[in-house]
Amino acid sequence: MKTSALQISRRATPLEQLSQAIQQGSEVSVKELESLLSLLMDKKRKMEQEEAESSLRIMLEFLQFLRKRKVEELNEVENDLQFIKEDTSAVEEHRMELYRARCRYAAKMRMLLNDSSVVTIRPSLIDKQGTGIISCSSISQRQGYAASDTSQNRKADARAPENVHMTDSDSQNSDQSGLVTARKRRICAQFDDIQGYYLQKRRHCTKQSHRQEERVANVINREGYCAELEDFQSVLSTITQYSRLRVVAELRHADLFHSANIVSSIEFDRDDEFFATAGVSRRIKVFDFSSVVNEPADAQCPVVEMSSRSKLSCLSWNKHTKNHIASSDYEGIVTVWDVTSRQSVMEYEEHENRAWSVDFSHIDPSMLVSGSDDCKVKVWCMNQEASVISIDLKANICSVKYNPQSSFHIAVGSADNHIHYYDLRNIKQPLHIFSGHHKTVSYVKFLSNNELASASTDGTLRLWDVKENIPLRTFGGHTNEKNFVGLAVNSEYIACGSETNEVFVYQKAISKPVASHIFDSDQNDPDEDMGSHFISSVCWKRESPTILTANSQGIVQVLVLTA
Repeated sequence: MKTSALQISRRATPLEQLSQAIQQGSEVSVKELESLLSLLMDKKRKMEQEEAESSLRIMLEFLQFLRKRKVEELNEVENDLQFIKEDTSAVEEHRMELYRARCRYAAKMRMLLNDSSVVTIRPSLIDKQGTGIISCSSISQRQGYAASDTSQNRKADARAPENVHMTDSDSQNSDQSGLVTARKRRICAQFDDIQGYYLQKRRHCTKQSHRQEERVANVINREGYCAELEDFQSVLSTITQYSRLRVVAELRHADLFHSANIVSSIEFDRDDEFFATAGVSRRIKVFDFSSVVNEPADAQCPVVEMSSRSKLSCLSWNKHTKNHIASSDYEGIVTVWDVTSRQSVMEYEEHENRAWSVDFSHIDPSMLVSGSDDCKVKVWCMNQEASVISIDLKANICSVKYNPQSSFHIAVGSADNHIHYYDLRNIKQPLHIFSGHHKTVSYVKFLSNNELASASTDGTLRLWDVKENIPLRTFGGHTNEKNFVGLAVNSEYIACGSETNEVFVYQKAISKPVASHIFDSDQNDPDEDMGSHFISSVCWKRESPTILTANSQGIVQVLVLTA
């Protein structure tokens, strides 16, 4: 026992040993205790001082970092204010120049009208008695009136710029004023996004000019704008131009005795003259767009109809050969059809599972690409039966698209939540893998050769720069958790469907939708659960405010963006 107590005492700290000694009644004098207490107090004060110094040092570093952050924010705000000041001056100057040009044109027109009135009045100055004598005083009076009127107009034009705001306001008619008010309201509704886009553009302009000073002379256009401000003006005009979608035509060719009415794909042909629909009905229907828009609903029938063995998932018109259209189906077969003869031209059967997507090259009319649940991307040439390229992504393929300005670059959306961007001349590795979506990437579409849009069942759309390999923007507002709801793009807008049976339109610079439209319920089946229906495909009429949309009931609507 003594040995054990000795071992414990040896392992104890000096403070523990002192505490044990005092508890055991060891003899300690008052002087020794006072000395010990003094040492302990000194130790305590030293520790408290070190703790305070450490705490103050941390606080000082925090405040210094906070000050640095706030100074940076202040500098950024001051720079932003300078941008706004410069741009305000540029816009006001441009506006004033437009006003001056309008005044000059109005003065010129008045002069022409006055000259014309003198010429036409002269015959009436001839003596009514037929003497042929013209009153000189009358001529001089009329000419004096015209000269006086012109002189007064010029003086008014000289003074007008001082009252430009009042004059502009007075010149607006009620309709125009209402339109301006509506556009202001749209700006307020999207203010945060618009502000963010403007500042991003202007800051980018400054960074670029700092990196390359000689570029400054080139970023100013004839109106005194920098290129970014001119771009922002265009975007602002586009954002505020439309606010709703209007139905101009509707097709209801659904089989009322069948629940399988989903239109999986809807696509315009090369010239936007015809459009085709396909889906689980196993039929490709081709319609004349002009007839659909202009003729009564009961007269709207497909001009061509072709049958497939299996349910169809995707369509793609040939961008060069007008009568060729490709389809992919649930058996994994990729078919090229001749719409004129209504027969298949080629059938490719290498896919081992459902093929979700097919796309013709914009550059080479003989090339097309497809993607399937067998995890394979296959490139086909219409001159041969076997695929010319096969890429194994190890994930289900949902969408494939050619870059519109290249026959070698393709984008692939897959179930691994990524977009794989390939150069077909070297398929060992993708050029880039774009990450950001949290669920399956269901669609990919190119707005331009550098801009790629993607849709995912995570409920978002994303815009990517495939040249710089960076994300540009994320869009949200629609609902998409499990279905293919369609994606369509043009140079400025992105349209998609929603599982709420609505169509949403986004301007590519703004993350919130600028317009939406909900499909009406099917009056033929009032007992049906309308919450189960969703938009299944969308398609833009190229560089036009017109959109083709279809839903899971088999209803096709032609929509137009309007103010």
